Parts: sequence; C-alpha cells; structure tokens
Amino acid sequence: MVRDMFDRIAPRYDLVNRLMTFGLDQGWRRHAVACLGLPARSLVLDLACGTGDLVAAARSAGHRPVGADLSFGMLAAAPPGHGPAVQADAVRLPFGDGSLDGVVSGFGLRNLADLPATLAEVARVVRPGGRLSILEVDTPASPLLRIGHAVWFRSVVPRLGALLSDGPAYGYLPRSVAYLPTAERLAALLEAAGFRAVAHQRLTGGVAQLVCATRADDRS
Repeated sequence: MVRDMFDRIAPRYDLVNRLMTFGLDQGWRRHAVACLGLPARSLVLDLACGTGDLVAAARSAGHRPVGADLSFGMLAAAPPGHGPAVQADAVRLPFGDGSLDGVVSGFGLRNLADLPATLAEVARVVRPGGRLSILEVDTPASPLLRIGHAVWFRSVVPRLGALLSDGPAYGYLPRSVAYLPTAERLAALLEAAGFRAVAHQRLTGGVAQLVCATRADDRS
C-alpha cells in the first residue's frame, strides 16, 4: 500500500514538500548530511531516497551517494543526474556487509513495516565506525507552536495535497506520525541493532528531528 501510494504522488512530491515545509526541508537535509561527519568521497546510501533530495545533498557535500527506495515511481521521478539508485526493500538491501561509510534517511522511518529489522539491515551494510543520520518529522515542545503545527500538518497539508496531488495519500502522511517511536525508544532500537553514541536534535523548534549514531565495532 505504501509503495503504491508513493508511486502515485511521485510526479508532484517535490513541489508539495517545498510548499508544506516552506522550503525548510532543504536545510534540514543538508544538516542531516553534515551530521554524518564523514570525510569527502565517503560512500553514502540514501535509504528511502524518494526523488533523491538527500542524494543531491550528499553529492554537494563531496560524498559518493547512492539511493534506494521501494517505490519505482519515486526513482523514476528523480531529476536527471541525481546519481545511481536502486529499487530495494529496506530489510533486504543489495549491498555487502560493511560496504558503506554511512546511511542517511529522510522522512521514511514512519513508513517502515519492521523498524528493528530495517535497523539491523542498516547496521549490516555500514562499516564499523560508519555513521547513520535519520531525519524525521516531530512535534514542537512549545504549546503555541504545537497548536499551529497541528493545524497546518493535520488540516492544511491534506487539503494542499488533495489540490496538487493525491488526497488520500496526504491524508495518510500526517496520520503516519503515530507510527514513529519516541526518541528514547528509537535510541534503544538503534543500540540493539549495533549503533552507539546516539544523539537526538530538534530542528526548527521541534517541527523536525534528527537522530545520528555511529556503527559500533562488533568486537567491542
């Protein structure tokens, strides 16, 4: 269902993203890539890459990016020159053990059917000492901002999506936040999968969140 939904909204996905975040998502993505803290020419996977915005951000930062997404429609809608990408399930990635320097993912966490299995698979393909950076939506801490965010995200965004793209899809996306684990639960899942030094940041007053971690050495 999720794959078919993203196939449908792919043609106008970037346009709606820019409008519903007022363009802030681009800065969040650059911040997510910077949080990797990897040297230039690192091999970085954009997991659930969609149309490749994080692929582009990783390339701009001097890395060698590759994308992976379950939705072929999203991959096909990527602008020319965004780089190599593969259609793949997050729990069965077509990469060797420890073959990647880092993994970055933007706004895909809540669409994963089996989060522990996905994180275990990410840990498999990232080398010891490699990095993971996860960008997701969040709920603002400020009561006033939280009210405004709720009205925008739950009422305006679905109407905007219905006008420009696909109504049912943009009705699902705000509701899908319910599938997100808490920061504490996510940290525990990451540590269980083989990551350490898990750090959580709130972006733009808590409208978005960024979680970064380091792949542990299996010998430690």
